[in-house]
Amino acid sequence: MSWTTSADLRVQVQRLWDRGELLRASVSEAVVWPLRLTLKAPAANDLSDRFEAVRDWVRAVAGTPHVRIEWRDWTHRVQGKQRLPAAVWLDSLQDALAVIEQARAAERYQALWQQAATAQPALLPWLSKRPLQVLDLADRWDRLLAVVAWLRAHPRPTVYLRQVDMPGVDSKFIESHRGVLAEWLDLALPPEAIDAAATGVAQFAHRYGFLDKPVRLRFRLLDPTLPSLPGCQGLPDVTLDAASFAELTLPVARVFITENETNFLAFPPVAKAIVIFGAGYGWESLTRARWLHSCDLCYWGDIDTHGFAILDQLRSHFPQVASFLMDRETLLTHRAQWGEEPEPARHDLARLTIEEAALYDELRFDRIQPRLRLEQERIGYRWFGDSLNRISATSH
Repeated sequence: MSWTTSADLRVQVQRLWDRGELLRASVSEAVVWPLRLTLKAPAANDLSDRFEAVRDWVRAVAGTPHVRIEWRDWTHRVQGKQRLPAAVWLDSLQDALAVIEQARAAERYQALWQQAATAQPALLPWLSKRPLQVLDLADRWDRLLAVVAWLRAHPRPTVYLRQVDMPGVDSKFIESHRGVLAEWLDLALPPEAIDAAATGVAQFAHRYGFLDKPVRLRFRLLDPTLPSLPGCQGLPDVTLDAASFAELTLPVARVFITENETNFLAFPPVAKAIVIFGAGYGWESLTRARWLHSCDLCYWGDIDTHGFAILDQLRSHFPQVASFLMDRETLLTHRAQWGEEPEPARHDLARLTIEEAALYDELRFDRIQPRLRLEQERIGYRWFGDSLNRISATSH
């Protein structure tokens, strides 16, 4: 039996709520009333074959609270004159909310809407687009509006989030709500107060003019004859902020980049070379170091789809970068060390060489083994040393 039940009618109203339509209707004319619900009723032959079931169905639908039933009179050849529901209507928003018991939630939404309309009317399109999220944020509403008001009064403040001083608002609150605040600030702030080039939650501070903690780059000198910082002897492990790293004037011919800290620490001496530990920062931080563009760059990542995706991304900043130990021979030689990549990348990569692209395709299309990966730290140290000697023997 596929006749519409009283529970089915409630599900239809619940869907209107889940899509935000009823909340939008509480502050606008988003829904035209009365609203007709979908009703699948018994057919004529059901009156003959299942008369008792039809009569029970009529009683159940007729007993559905807060809806209006439109009736149709039938004259059946066996059962005679019958009166069956032909349509079900919601006459008002109040009736719809009563069906799913959400009248108080709608009142709460209306109050939050009015509060935003008074304090930050530019946010109303967001409230209309994400009405259910408005209710989720109800207990933090005052504080979120306060952050927007503060930034409107102090555009591009050039202070750390820790220095924003508002009752009930601290840096952790702002950081944990960067997603919604970014959407709000983009609506509420003038264009000149927003750095449109800074995108994503990670660049929230930069986008709206806050100071951000400096990105730090970690590297090791691989040549003891290279000039170093005072007090640093041998092959020091150095960490600098990105701006200071960019101003270095080291006479370096080759730069290795590795994502694995153990490989970074175990990297042997190489003439006129340094190694950079690539974990924990984006490649944008390296682009400030213009001197890197005159060096031979070698990237050593895992032999898996994400390793090649990182290489591809690095080449968008440094087209001259070469891959190191990310080849098919290295992969096949270390079969005993193979592992599994949890979530392989599948998208096309435009900046790989012919050989790299061929291996990437074998990995992403599972042609050798499903989800295959070879982590860089699993490559034999002798194999690594021999490969390093070969490229070190080449001239700059």
